Amino acid sequence: AEEKRTGTLEVLLTKPLSEWQIVFAKFLAGLSLVAIALLPTLVYYYSVYQLGLPRGNIDAGGMWGSYIGLLFLGGSFVAIGLFASSLTDNQIISFILAALLSAFAYTGFELLASFDLFGRVDLFLQSLGIRHHYISLSRGVVDSRDVLYFLSFTAIMLLLTKISLESRKW
Repeated sequence: AEEKRTGTLEVLLTKPLSEWQIVFAKFLAGLSLVAIALLPTLVYYYSVYQLGLPRGNIDAGGMWGSYIGLLFLGGSFVAIGLFASSLTDNQIISFILAALLSAFAYTGFELLASFDLFGRVDLFLQSLGIRHHYISLSRGVVDSRDVLYFLSFTAIMLLLTKISLESRKW
């Protein structure tokens, strides 16, 4: 959004890079920021591991599953933020849009399923939400369905971002 407003997006798009490379580079930058933010929290794991009675009395599977889930969750939210930022040239509007989209993706489907409006479709509707898959990962069960969900959700959001950038040419 800020690059559109200041005009540096045109400079970036005239470089010998495709829109996909630009979107993916920005995504990797955001994901690396999420990973760097998670690194200091490993001190807590080490502290609980050392202070537990007996030493090492901690659910390592649940902890590592939670970290994997947090990386996937952060990647999904970064992709949503990139998509929202590609839609507008105002940073505040893109932040609000990204926050609303992230909240809906996390809890919106589960909320819709709780109304019991769709009968048998409610379970499917609930499984479309991010929270359903994150809870499974945070229990320490790294299931391929959850990993595939996060990868495909992120890929779809990045594809929508690429399409949004390409729409400037139409």
